Amino acid sequence: MANSTSGDSVTGRLVRVLDTFTPTRTVQTAAEIGRRAGLPPSTAHRIVGELVDAGLLERDEERRIRVGMRLWELATRSSQALRLRQVALPYMEQVQARVREHTQLAILEQDEALFLERLSGPHSGSNVTRVAGRLPLHASSSGLVLLAYGEHDLQERILHGPLLPLTVETITDAAALRRKLAEVRSLGHSIAPGYIEAVSTGVAVPVRDETGAVIAALSSVLRRDDPVPPALAELHAAARGIEGALGFRR
Repeated sequence: MANSTSGDSVTGRLVRVLDTFTPTRTVQTAAEIGRRAGLPPSTAHRIVGELVDAGLLERDEERRIRVGMRLWELATRSSQALRLRQVALPYMEQVQARVREHTQLAILEQDEALFLERLSGPHSGSNVTRVAGRLPLHASSSGLVLLAYGEHDLQERILHGPLLPLTVETITDAAALRRKLAEVRSLGHSIAPGYIEAVSTGVAVPVRDETGAVIAALSSVLRRDDPVPPALAELHAAARGIEGALGFRR
């Protein structure tokens, strides 16, 4: 596949094709992929065909396209994020068993909170988060932790960008968000009542690697009227366990 006459690189077009898949859009036709990727139909069909031949995409019985197992295999081999998930999972299971609400692990990815794992029980409350899904940094408890402990340039970029509301309680004022980030650093955790859904409260704590850098946020999504301190205690204990497994010594 050569570069296009518009200067669009091969890699750029491949990424655009793969980016059309989302946690809720797992199966598409080649035509839908081309339209969403902004590619001519012939180019989209050629790229999709080559990705299918390589095993990175797959066709089902109705010739619809889904992400292939080969892509998952390649991603799994060397992903630091998946190693983090494997280390964290036993501790997350303890939190979920004791708190009995959604327990989540998120990392910073392209100025958003990307969720690597979510554990839920049959009676857990409402939650919009999905594995491999994303939430804005300013609007989620995990995002607030990642932002509060993130680099200065990241913070300023978010603070000076659009702070879109997800509910009436989402922080949309830069000065208020700056104060909230200072509070998160001071307390060592974030509490976000009603920021994503009015019926829920997100609570999150930082997770550090062996160098002491915050690399993830561990969170629970509680019902709005649930007590916060017990969940925070479980999250802090689990975070310490994960950090110890990663080699961090306080």
